Amino acid sequence: MYRIPSFDSPIAFIIGTMAIFAVVIGRYLLIAGGFYTYFYIWRKEYWSKRKLGAKNYTRQQFRRELFYSLITAGLFAVTGSLMVVAWQHGYTKIYLEVARYGYWYLPLSLLLYLLIHETYYYWLHRWMHRPAVFKVVHKVHHLSTTTSPWTAFSFHPLEGLLQAVFLPLLLIVMPMHLYVILLQLTIMTFSSVINHLDIEVYPKNFQKHLLGKWLIGATHHALHHKQFKYNYGLYFTFWDKWKCTESPLFKTLFDEKTKGHTAKPAT
Repeated sequence: MYRIPSFDSPIAFIIGTMAIFAVVIGRYLLIAGGFYTYFYIWRKEYWSKRKLGAKNYTRQQFRRELFYSLITAGLFAVTGSLMVVAWQHGYTKIYLEVARYGYWYLPLSLLLYLLIHETYYYWLHRWMHRPAVFKVVHKVHHLSTTTSPWTAFSFHPLEGLLQAVFLPLLLIVMPMHLYVILLQLTIMTFSSVINHLDIEVYPKNFQKHLLGKWLIGATHHALHHKQFKYNYGLYFTFWDKWKCTESPLFKTLFDEKTKGHTAKPAT
């Protein structure tokens, strides 16, 4: 069976880190760039109808977001390389043989990861909104009061590190197939880009459907960037609903943005 080359030597670690960085930043540029091109360039009429922010997107904001996104990708790459080293020395539960846990465990492990990650991020996010912590760790992300696809990875290095270490630490105790890990990281990127689109892409009444009412989208997260004290979730709304931190404006704003006519931007 194919095995990833050893990352033990300094040169191999640097080359491996560069390779992981290329994958992380390439995936981010492809997904964020794809959404940006489609909605901000090709579908400008659709964008004007469903726009959530009151301010226009500027080149200055793009440069800032891209700068911090590159740093975040670098942190993800370094922690990814360290995770590979730990895996190759037997310190993680990453595995390659599907038969080891069975096919049934593949989707279960993905769901478990998403739920655990959601829990970690919700409480981390609330902690980062404490005034003293916010100024140091989370303020960079909230400089984007009107978000964009490029906001998805725009974090202060300390926040990027807090996000990057979660997966390696969880894999010390939780088994996950390598391909499930790669799928989860892709889901995370898609979710983060969609949440920061500043354009509601989900259909009318989606927030009332059995699945839709538990998924976070652009309207839900845009209100977090406007109001600061609501909507702390990452993938799902269940923690916000349970802890009563979901914005009371969410359903009204979602309905306005999915009616098919131009509505006022969120304020």
